Amino acid sequence: MVYEAIKKLVCYGLETGLLEPEDRIYTVNQILDVLKLDEYEEPEEEFSGVNLEETLGELLDYACGQGIIEDSIVYRDLFDTRLMNCLMPRPSQVIKKFWEEYETSPEAATAYYYKLSQDSDYIRRYRIKKDMKWTADTRYGRLDITVNLSKPEKDPKAIAAAKLAKQSGYPKCQLCMENVGYAGRTNHPARNNHRIIPITINDSQWGFQYSPYVYYNEHCIVFNGQHVPMKIDKAAFRKLFDFIKQFPHYFLGSNADLPIVGGSILSHDHFQGGHYTFAMAKAPIEKHFSIKGYEDVEAGIVFWPMSVLRLRAADPDRLIELGDVVLKAWRGYTDEDAFIFAETDGEPHNTITPIARKVGDTFELDLVLRNNITTEEFPLGVYHPHQELHHIKKENIGLIEVMGLAVLPSRLKTELAMLGEYMVDGKDIRKDEVLLKHADWVEEFMPGYQEKGILVTRDNVWSILQEEVGKVFARVLEDAGVYKCDERGRRAFAGFLHFVGFEEV
Repeated sequence: MVYEAIKKLVCYGLETGLLEPEDRIYTVNQILDVLKLDEYEEPEEEFSGVNLEETLGELLDYACGQGIIEDSIVYRDLFDTRLMNCLMPRPSQVIKKFWEEYETSPEAATAYYYKLSQDSDYIRRYRIKKDMKWTADTRYGRLDITVNLSKPEKDPKAIAAAKLAKQSGYPKCQLCMENVGYAGRTNHPARNNHRIIPITINDSQWGFQYSPYVYYNEHCIVFNGQHVPMKIDKAAFRKLFDFIKQFPHYFLGSNADLPIVGGSILSHDHFQGGHYTFAMAKAPIEKHFSIKGYEDVEAGIVFWPMSVLRLRAADPDRLIELGDVVLKAWRGYTDEDAFIFAETDGEPHNTITPIARKVGDTFELDLVLRNNITTEEFPLGVYHPHQELHHIKKENIGLIEVMGLAVLPSRLKTELAMLGEYMVDGKDIRKDEVLLKHADWVEEFMPGYQEKGILVTRDNVWSILQEEVGKVFARVLEDAGVYKCDERGRRAFAGFLHFVGFEEV
């Protein structure tokens, strides 16, 4: 049985191109070593169209049965990554192939590398498929909704082991170059099968890789070769466009550099991008502005729930220069009437989430104004999902969500399914501990369907819930916007732009 699984894994490597035929015997022996086997008998059966998840499952079951590893998701993940590394080319081979493909086109290079990252199981396709995904039409366009189910839950034993595990400073974080080939531990994911493409950004060494939890097509991470903190400044804008010039089919953006409005990893300078067009990128400019000295730059407020200034020009250097003017102005800007404070008690609040892209022959820079002030009423942030929306979304709004893709917690899979049953059966939602938090929301949206004479049935309840979750996400983005999409908000936004030196066209 185990020999069959070994042969299937090797066949998978040959079929996907991870292995060359000359590597076959060597690879078998590498797998034997990982499985602590001294011998091998080649099965006669030939295999094709190998299911990777099933094959790895067979090998993992064997390893657990032999006491090689503990039977838990954490240890299984560490071990199957070791197995996949037996099929992997060395980093130098991957890098060489990437740049050979780049000679054909940037698209060819990224297509090769994205396929490799999936074939290697670094991106676990079978887990990504578990994510619930749909779109929701709103006044701001079609938003993407994802309930994230691809990150495995840690079991109690592994959590306990992680607490006892030695706290290591190597790698310093999950974005460091030193993750290439790293075997991992209970408190750090295995990266044996991980390969990074070194690239030069703004005359310094950076790395290019894909996110193991791809939320959209070719979801990539571009990160500093040095473990240095994130910082939004003129140099950050320059880095964004330096990448776009090399990979014009990708967008690239950065989380903000302050807590609450920033991403989860502020300790390591990095960007996120990919080959995908978000709803925000499609959103039109609703008010146009110009500024003296930058007559060649088109500027305007974007019709979007968050506060976005879009700059467009043929020369990206002009966007970098003007972007820096806007950033510096925003860092020091206070408008008490609009509840915008540059700082309180010496703590800075204003920053920007920037996104760069190329559309045809024109470069674009979206500057999303962010503020992380908190109050007694809003201890998690004034410009953060408000309390009444926490039943759907409580977490910080980072770059991906700013652009129109909701990443919602896994608990919603069960909760929405239960909620649908309660709605169809007419049960009292408030009597269930788990569903109680959703009761106000359902009571808020149901009258609208009743007025239209729409009855909730097993056939339509899921589409109703999908639509209503989409509306909640739009409200989440509105909460995160420093200027609201109403007359007062637009007037205050224009006030800031006038402060910078812009005039309405």
